[in-house]
Amino acid sequence: MHGQTRGARNSLTTAVTKILRSHSVLCRVGLLVCALSPVAADAFEAALRVSSADQSLEQSLSNASLVLAAKRDGIGNPQDILAAARADYGRIVSALYEQGYYGPTVSILVDRREAAEIPPLSQLGAVGRVELIVTPGPAFKLGRARIGPLPQGAVVSDEFQPGAPARTSSIRDAALAGVDSWRAVGHAKAQIDQQQIVADHAQSNLDVSLRVEPGPRVTFGNLIIQSESRVRERRIRQIAGLRAGEPFDPKALERAAARLRRAGSFASVSLREADNLGPNDTLDVELALVDAKRRRLGFGAELVSDEGLNISGYWLHRNLLGGAERLRIGAEVGGLAGATGGPDYTLSARLTRPSTFGTKTDLYVMGELERLDEPNYLSNQVSFGAGLIRYFSEQLTAEAGLVYRFSDVEDGLGSRTFSHLTLPIRATWDRRDDMLNPTKGTYLDVDAMPFVGFGGSASGGRGYLDARAYRGLGDDNGVVFAGRLQFGTVVGPTIADTPPDLLFFSGGSGTVRGQSYQTLSVTTGGVETGGRSFLGVSGEARVKITDTISAVGFYDIGYVGANSFVDDTGDWHSGAGIGLRYQTGIGPIRFDVATPVSGPGGSGVQVYIGIGQAF
Repeated sequence: MHGQTRGARNSLTTAVTKILRSHSVLCRVGLLVCALSPVAADAFEAALRVSSADQSLEQSLSNASLVLAAKRDGIGNPQDILAAARADYGRIVSALYEQGYYGPTVSILVDRREAAEIPPLSQLGAVGRVELIVTPGPAFKLGRARIGPLPQGAVVSDEFQPGAPARTSSIRDAALAGVDSWRAVGHAKAQIDQQQIVADHAQSNLDVSLRVEPGPRVTFGNLIIQSESRVRERRIRQIAGLRAGEPFDPKALERAAARLRRAGSFASVSLREADNLGPNDTLDVELALVDAKRRRLGFGAELVSDEGLNISGYWLHRNLLGGAERLRIGAEVGGLAGATGGPDYTLSARLTRPSTFGTKTDLYVMGELERLDEPNYLSNQVSFGAGLIRYFSEQLTAEAGLVYRFSDVEDGLGSRTFSHLTLPIRATWDRRDDMLNPTKGTYLDVDAMPFVGFGGSASGGRGYLDARAYRGLGDDNGVVFAGRLQFGTVVGPTIADTPPDLLFFSGGSGTVRGQSYQTLSVTTGGVETGGRSFLGVSGEARVKITDTISAVGFYDIGYVGANSFVDDTGDWHSGAGIGLRYQTGIGPIRFDVATPVSGPGGSGVQVYIGIGQAF
């Protein structure tokens, strides 16, 4: 295609129809790109000239050009260059249509010869220069913009309204939205069955009319499992939760796939709607599964200058009993070679059975042995219990359990034992874009744990809140601001009647960096202990230097008080520092250096090394 575009009305209708119906052009381009393998040859010059001041349009055309891509990749084979040039007519015109330009002139010169006029199998010598000369013409706007019928309450995007830019992406999105609006109310086979697209070059308008055929209202038919699995078929159906006779809902398919993936026993989950409806307008759903490896090992590590080395690991067994059960055994050793007490040891086990009470509720059974050799106390404890996990949405999860815990404690207040029956309740609202390296979104974790004492142990409750927010700036999130707020409280028992591991300290990698580990505490009977209230505030600025390296500056503040809520009887301290992040496939490697700024707790410089962001 070169020179002034001819047959605008027919060619435009055909082009947009193809865009709406198929992505075959992309497939052909993919094959062409695969064919463009670098060949040693003399370098050629390539230039794009666009008679428009729109920088974004020029960038779009540059991104669409295979000739410019070949130049960047060092491809010099003459036949490959000619093939790229001939393909660029369609690619550039499609890119112009995407931006609303429907009367363009495109000329591609290979050593001053129009590429379209050079036979594909011509024996060319070395190519010296390729010029892409584009005159976009006027930007079209939508004249008439009609789509229907639509179900009650369906809303058409503002980008598909008279006077809006006539981008083919807006037309395509409107068509998809029209179909999806019918599918959302049970019409699974809705489709665009008529379309009329007319370009008025005199007025630079594009008139678009799309007719939607809803088809019948559909109910789910059979769930057809097409692959073998180690998980029992009954459990697969129970987890998927798609029941024959229920109204069709595309979100129900998404939720079923999410539940099967969350179960952890499958490496791949694919749900596909049958091509044709069955009797009484029923729709079968085909399920293809690939089992995940039954066992998995994981690990984590963090090194802090005064706390020492913390190492954690776990062994995971998927589908333990044939019903997608997960058994996770974890172990952690902390404080190795540290200056904050002796080593800490934790051994835990947790068995989870997905979709036990309905499709949204999992059952778990847990047990834990722990020895904590902290600066202010030594505690040996055991806990075991069971609970439920409820998935309200992809973002909101809650769990509640009944757990018995026993601890044997030695500290400055003497030797004591604690026996409690607890009701741990937790809700998590996670809207982060990435768990290990978030650049936007929010995270909220709320814990409440009422406890009842036995054998002289006091009753009461413990609460903890962890709120985080992230804001990225720029298209590539080159600068990310992160903030964190922590709050904890113990109500009911006195400090002496509360297990030390339920009290709060400040200082160290999880609270105030730069301050020594757990150095902010309270004084009880002349002895340093944890407090019944805690408040922590942290802020970070993460600045990308390269695609893999970022610099970080941070400031942390912490408070610990003897009473259940923040008041003037407690004490504050703060710390600040800088750090580097190196992005890897398992998350960013973190290196932070921090120093105290104010308040009690430490002196000198603290160094922190770990995997993942600090929060």
